[in-house]
Formats: sequence, structure tokens, C-alpha cells
Amino acid sequence: MSLHPLEGHQEARTAVAGAIARNRLPQALLLHGPPGIGKQRFALWVAQLLLCTESTADGPCGTCRDCRMALRVEHPDLHWYMPLRKPPSKGSRERDDEALEDARTARIEELRTKPLQPSHSDEPLGIHLGTARNLRRRASTGPAMARRQVFLIANAEELVAQDASPEAANALLKLLEEPPESTWFLLTSAEPGRLLATIRSRASSLHLSGLPEEQVARFVMERTDADEAEARKAARLASGAIGRALGFLPDGEDDGPLEELRKESFRLIRDALSPRSGDRFARALSYRPSGARGLRELLTAMEVWLRDLSAAASAPDAVLNHDAADWLVRSARERNLHPVELARGLDLVQEARAQAAGNVNPQLLLAGLLMGLHRTLVSDRSASHTPVGTP
Repeated sequence: MSLHPLEGHQEARTAVAGAIARNRLPQALLLHGPPGIGKQRFALWVAQLLLCTESTADGPCGTCRDCRMALRVEHPDLHWYMPLRKPPSKGSRERDDEALEDARTARIEELRTKPLQPSHSDEPLGIHLGTARNLRRRASTGPAMARRQVFLIANAEELVAQDASPEAANALLKLLEEPPESTWFLLTSAEPGRLLATIRSRASSLHLSGLPEEQVARFVMERTDADEAEARKAARLASGAIGRALGFLPDGEDDGPLEELRKESFRLIRDALSPRSGDRFARALSYRPSGARGLRELLTAMEVWLRDLSAAASAPDAVLNHDAADWLVRSARERNLHPVELARGLDLVQEARAQAAGNVNPQLLLAGLLMGLHRTLVSDRSASHTPVGTP
């Protein structure tokens, strides 16, 4: 099975293709932008272009042997690394490294057979030190078939967090400082600020923006079973990111993973605004006392609801959560929520996201966040506004 065609990002394509044609593309390129906008697919397109034997200033030819193998993610000189769940220890460093390589191979096979997947995972994933060692060993061997070899490192910010030390990132840094001849590194990141500053300084950055909503909706309708209403709703919620739009689509009879998070994040915001403190504590205690890293997507979804509350009072047409527009407008007006307070609420959520990356108790994290949001959005205004009930 071949990868689906790259969608959008024409300006960035032209820039990269032109740089390769002039032999000016840096050997380390950091592609960054919002989650789900196609950074990995763009990186695979760049890898195909670097391997293509008949490439032009417009892009890869798509028909040579190297292109065909790259499109099937079968090229021996295209090496794709991504965050994975850490396998159980096998008792030695060598066997642990082999287990990580086996897990990577299995994940690539899954992506090869089902390339369209939501850009979301509810599991703790990371690029581990053993993966960095495997990558360094592979890079030292040089190209096997083509004139170049390409390493794609997806979600490269996960190099640091998973091993609770910068060892994995430093292992990669040594490669980026002095790249082997004929070797290119393509890193992708939705949070480049989490990368070590030394890695960011070794890689040239290219920002990829979201796609137009209509383009996302059309792609979803053409490549999934979603009807027009489902596709347009998903495209609006995804803010230009195809990978996120896929997560809002129904999964059979169930909600998609991002739709589930959207509904749960609404309940968190609703409980933060409630006059009953018990609602906040009950919600926080409904979570497990461990696994805070799994809350990061949920906290991102809370930011969207706060942004919608800010838009609801003055620009209802800009609300992303259309199905909750009435509640948003009513809540914003009844509480006279001001953009300044909502901006402070966003700061609280962002602080919670940063804390979730560490080893914290999710129950305590959420309890503190919900109480902080209530103080910021409701209690501190009680002198001039009478509290209202839960929507």
C-alpha cells in the first residue's frame, strides 16, 4: 500500500525542492507546526525527494524505483523513528534495544497498511535512549542503495521526557553536530520549545501552517466514509489539521478519540464554572492517581473551550464548538466573562500542561486547576456579579 498524496503546503514544498535542486538543503531540518497538520507526511515527501533519481524543482518524479519504494515506506535508506511505548525490559541493554527496534518495525507496518490515523494517543510514548542508540548505529553504516540516506524522527520533543534525562537527546545531538556524509535528518515537532536548545540550534527550522477548513473537509470526505456533515464538523474542530480531523470522526458506533476528549474537556470547564465546589473535587477524583502525561491532550482541548468562551460574547460566529454555541454564549454573558480573565485561565491550563509532563498526581493536578479556574473566572468577580447556576 502506498502513502496517500501529500495535501497542501505548496509554498514549503517549493522552497524545499528548490533547495535540494541547488544542493542547499541543510542536513538537519526541523519541521514544526500544530499537531496533525501533516508534518510527518511532509517529511516523508522530503525524504522521497532526497532519494528520487529523477527529481526536479517541482518535486519527486513519483515513478522511479526509489520513489515507489519510498511511497511504500520500504526503501532501505528511509529510516522512520517515532515515539513508542517502552517494551518490558529483556534483561540486557542489547536485548532492550532489539525490542525497541522490533516495536518500531511493527509500528511502521501498521502505518503502512493504515496510513490515515488520528494524530492522538492516550498512551505514554517516548523516543527512548535505546532508540537513539539504534539510530546512531544505523546512521554509521551509510546508504544501502541510494546516493543518500534519510532519517525521519517524528515528535522529536519526546527525546527528553521519556527517560527523565537528556541522554536520548544528547545521543542524537552528536549526530546532528557532525552528520555523516550523504545523511539527512528530518525532525518534526508540535512543541519545538520542549527540544533541547542545542538540538534546535543544529537544525534549520521550517514552519508548516494549518490548511484551509474547506480543504480539510474535502480531504476527509474523499478518503474516509464520513458524510459531508461529519467531515465539515471535524474540519472546523481540527483548525486546519487533517490528522486531528480524523480523531473527531465517529469510530463505528463510538466517538472518535478526540471527540471523547472534547466532551470530557467540556465537563471539566462546566465544573470549573459551577458554584458547587463538590463538582470540581468529584471530577478530579474520577481520574486515576497516576499517568499525568496522558492528560496533555485533554488540557489542550480545555484551551479550545476557554477560547470559545472568549469568542462567544463578542464574535459567536468564531466559536469552534458549534453544537455548544448556545451554552457558550449564555455562560459568557451571564458571568460577564472578560477576555483578560479568560486569558489568565488559559495561562493556568498551560501551566497544568507543563506540570503534566512530569511525575505528578493527576487528581491533585486537576483539582488545583479547576479551583484555580473557578477563582479566576467566577469567585474573584463575586463582589460585582451574582453567581449563577451550572449551565
